[in-house]
Amino acid sequence: MSTEEERTYLLETVQSLNRELVVISPDHVIVAANDYAKGKYGRDMVGKHCHAVYYGREKPCSSCPVQGQAREELFEHTEAEQMEGTEYGAVCYPLESENCPGCVAKVDFDPPKMDRLRKRLQQSNAFLHNLLVSSVDAVIAADMRGNILIFNDVAAEVLGYSREEAMARLDIRDIYPEDGAREVMGMLRSEDKGGRGKLKSYRVEVLSKEGERIPISLNASVIYEGGEEVATIGYFYDMREDLKMEKELEETRLELFQSAKMAALGKLAAGVAHQINNPLAGINLFAQLLLEEHELGDEALEDVQRILEDTNRCRETVRELLEFAKQSSYEAKPQDINKALSRTVFLLEKHAIFHNIEIRKEFEEGLPYPECDLQQLSHVFMNIIINAAEAMEGNGVLRVATQSLPGDWIRVTIADTGPGIDPQVLPYIFDPFFSTKETAKNGQEKGGSGTGLGLIVAYRIVRNHRGRLHVANHEEGGAVFTIDLPLVQHGKGE
Repeated sequence: MSTEEERTYLLETVQSLNRELVVISPDHVIVAANDYAKGKYGRDMVGKHCHAVYYGREKPCSSCPVQGQAREELFEHTEAEQMEGTEYGAVCYPLESENCPGCVAKVDFDPPKMDRLRKRLQQSNAFLHNLLVSSVDAVIAADMRGNILIFNDVAAEVLGYSREEAMARLDIRDIYPEDGAREVMGMLRSEDKGGRGKLKSYRVEVLSKEGERIPISLNASVIYEGGEEVATIGYFYDMREDLKMEKELEETRLELFQSAKMAALGKLAAGVAHQINNPLAGINLFAQLLLEEHELGDEALEDVQRILEDTNRCRETVRELLEFAKQSSYEAKPQDINKALSRTVFLLEKHAIFHNIEIRKEFEEGLPYPECDLQQLSHVFMNIIINAAEAMEGNGVLRVATQSLPGDWIRVTIADTGPGIDPQVLPYIFDPFFSTKETAKNGQEKGGSGTGLGLIVAYRIVRNHRGRLHVANHEEGGAVFTIDLPLVQHGKGE
């Protein structure tokens, strides 16, 4: 309880205030006033009704704070009205006292100063709002029911909703696939990603209005009020361009690695090829002499024939090694790809392995001429077509097709109806010395030399033409090779 001295000090302080301070009873009667108020409204204001003293009214104001006190609510009431050409404002506080139960203390304030404070607050809020709306990242805030509170221009651009549409009917759960929103809230409430109530650089997907899944990097936080969760706000960055760039960089890295491997292996292949070429020529020569100068029995004749066959296989390997090692530039000029493919098919279809293979030619008429070295590309076509025939073991359908592609490209497609390529093998199909051909019981490769150099040579040739060589398995069975070549504008074939 206050001492008499304290009461004296408080009373002197109240009387010396340069602000009016009055106490109003529940029946709207002024029961106390300081000197400043009495000097302003008259010494006889105590005992009169407040609405009569302040506004000259016979009845209480419609927003009277004393009436609010009748509801037994602890409140702070502010009003501002015009009085004789001047603005008047006051703050009212309910009093909890045995001497004046239900009374209200009323203190005036300077309306212009409050207006300045209010304007500064409004300016601050507008600045913060503009800061969020103009952020270079997407910003979305929502209450705990999922209603959108903030949806800036970048969020609208990324997700495809207008700001008005998002604020009116979008639920925060709608922008996450499956249980994405629940997952994000679970991370926000854990300590794992930046501490409780915070989430930093979290990779997640969001859904656009059209249903596209968009990868984002999310920074989010929970907004608390009195220790309770009242809202969440998230800043997210669209990762699509970054991921696209990462993919392109990875492809470039792999291409550089592949080029380095081919260069190193090319030098090795050239050295090996030249070292074994002369001994092979000697073996072949003396085997021929045995056949020409001596009468051999059937078994000996068969053995010499085997020597010649194996020698030819080795010479073919040497030829491929030399082709692989070749680093010379190609002679490029506009060429008719349809004619080159027709010539390649004509040369091969007479071989025994093609006797039971149906060759379907589907060439686009008027195909544009790419600028290329036709001899080198013919080597690519021949290699892939022979591989297809061997994969089908001489029985099936071989489709050779050409077509124009958007963006000044043409495509050559070579597809077979064989067993296809093991998915585990596909990533290595263009690696040097990698072969998918089976080995027979006698140790020989079935269906050709099987050195694993044919496709890597084809890959190098296509890359030298600034083209793309791709292989995949067809849904209906068999392998499909596609060769995409860029065009130089030279008109179309006749």
